Amino acid sequence: MIMAAGGLADEVARLAAAAGCDPQRVTDPATVREQWSCAALILLDVDAARASACADLPRRDGVVIVSADSDPEVWRSAVAVGAQHVAVLPDAEAWLVGTLADAVESPADPGRVLAVLGGRGGAGASVFATAVAVAVAEAGRHAMLVDCDALGGGLDLVLGAEKMDGLRWSGLALGDGRVPAAALHAALPTPRVSGRGGLTVLSCGRSDCDRDGPGPDGVAVRTVCVAGRRAGETVVCDVPRHPCEPGTAALESADLAVLVVPAEVRACAAATTVAARVRRYGVALQLVVRGPAPGGITPSDLSRALDLPLLAAMRPQPGLAGALDRGAIPGRSRGPLATAARQVLAILDGSSRAAGAAA
Repeated sequence: MIMAAGGLADEVARLAAAAGCDPQRVTDPATVREQWSCAALILLDVDAARASACADLPRRDGVVIVSADSDPEVWRSAVAVGAQHVAVLPDAEAWLVGTLADAVESPADPGRVLAVLGGRGGAGASVFATAVAVAVAEAGRHAMLVDCDALGGGLDLVLGAEKMDGLRWSGLALGDGRVPAAALHAALPTPRVSGRGGLTVLSCGRSDCDRDGPGPDGVAVRTVCVAGRRAGETVVCDVPRHPCEPGTAALESADLAVLVVPAEVRACAAATTVAARVRRYGVALQLVVRGPAPGGITPSDLSRALDLPLLAAMRPQPGLAGALDRGAIPGRSRGPLATAARQVLAILDGSSRAAGAAA
């Protein structure tokens, strides 16, 4: 920020605080030249824009002139310095807050969103979604695990985090505005997992389906997905099978959806209906098959019957149900669950890179 002290600089500092960033204010010409090329965003007042143009600083992206009026001199200065935008306050306050937030949370690797659904009740979709989030953390990145089912009992229970401090959906007020991912990390439970990454869980509470506290709505789910994607994180949404507003928002935001289906004929029949509904949202849908197969049905059989590409097939994991009841985090140890979760993560990462290259 290259601005004279006064009301305009104070107002920009206030907006920067709202965006979750702490701008560096410089006035010394040598420091200005040093910071000009490396700063993510340059904010200038009109006088600083004139001085920068006279100093013959190189043209660069991310230069914004901030002004309290739209005097023609503002626009002449913008042309002279090669500014990309002119932000006239107070009308441009919302835009400037968003731009500052983007400067803080603009990773080299874009974030991604995964939706996980079960083909039938009890398919294990919540456990599998948690295992994928754990795989993200173990790979050294940050995952946000988002509970989209107010009737699911609370995803924090799957992590053994039901007693951890932090907000659940019922205590979180999110509209269609902008929220930094860092603010969510600070407000939500963050269970300890192995690896260099982190995991934040946004769970429904046990009272989120009654009058004591609302569950998530579609707008809030989209806001969380956008925050995670903007910060370069992986957002894993546990989506209910039944149509609902938060589930729809997750599917519309997702780069990839996986359908977890037990290797059973009846589960296949139920999954047919779920798959048909998910396809309407245009998201790429792939299949994860969970054993055992008491009738001998194979993962390939299910793939053909559902007309879905087979992403992973899991053998039964001995002792999983008991471990979950004891509060063990699924996917931390070696086994079929962790292996399948890593396979899904690899596909998700690949689809995100392909989408970025295409853009």
